[in-house]
Amino acid sequence: MSDSIIDMTGDQWEAFLANLYERDDRLAVREPGGIYPPEEAVDAYVLSGHAEALRSAEVEGDVWGTLADLEEEAGDEEEAWAKVVAFYLDRGCVLLRVTDAGEPEEWLLEEGLARRLGLPGRTA
Repeated sequence: MSDSIIDMTGDQWEAFLANLYERDDRLAVREPGGIYPPEEAVDAYVLSGHAEALRSAEVEGDVWGTLADLEEEAGDEEEAWAKVVAFYLDRGCVLLRVTDAGEPEEWLLEEGLARRLGLPGRTA
């Protein structure tokens, strides 16, 4: 496995999201004992606003739009997503994959964000 790819189970993914909060359009990790209003909770939709690109059953991603922004073309969605992933990994981003999801659940995050959010293999 590449340092740029993080695999999580569905339970790990849910725990990861539950451990985050968003305040003033910034994502951060909850501190033990901290008090966080319900409106600061992070779900997949909130995280999508911080991702570079995504392919998710929970949130409508725009694989084709992202591919067009990259001025690339593809024959199908799998090829399109592969090109999007390659583009962002080449630029230092991290691919987070939920391995036991029924449908693809893959998120591309900027390396600094991944580090700040305490993703495995990343240190703040």
